Amino acid sequence: MLYPNNIKKTTHKPISYANRGMALESLLNETNEYYNEKNMALIFKKPTPIGISEAVYTNHGRIIKNGYFKAQSTLDYNGIYKGHYVEFEAKETQSKTSFPLSNFHEHQLKYIRRVLNHGGICFVILKMNQFIYFLKGEDLVFFLDHYNRKSIPYSYIQEHGIVIKEAYQPSIDYLKVIDEEYLKGDL
Repeated sequence: MLYPNNIKKTTHKPISYANRGMALESLLNETNEYYNEKNMALIFKKPTPIGISEAVYTNHGRIIKNGYFKAQSTLDYNGIYKGHYVEFEAKETQSKTSFPLSNFHEHQLKYIRRVLNHGGICFVILKMNQFIYFLKGEDLVFFLDHYNRKSIPYSYIQEHGIVIKEAYQPSIDYLKVIDEEYLKGDL
């Protein structure tokens, strides 16, 4: 920007990663609302358990000044579909070449294994390179068990993931993938 006397001034905004993935989460919330309204499935976003340690009361109501996480959260979404327990995580990355495993917390990876061991349907919805992928929990666990890497190469996601195209309603039709990948005999 040019100011008087031809002085150039640039402003640098700090980069914030706090809301990365919120667009994907918003689409998934719309999708789940659609599924619930149409009585197709009962899938809900799990709230993060937060405790309040300090609050103040104002004319506008109670305002939280200080809080803490009560417990580690598990995965983002869970519910039931055609009598099957479903649980999944939504993740997004700006990387073009690989998906960093650091985007997962260790307890989430353990939890994915536990859901699979109990016969649940567990997966990850990944947004990467402008595509939305459905990556089965089994494929994620296989990668973790057989490759000693800090990220999942994009080629692995392309090979094992299923592309979900965005649509009007539902926005991200992951139930279609569940039907095709898990419930072939239940259709």
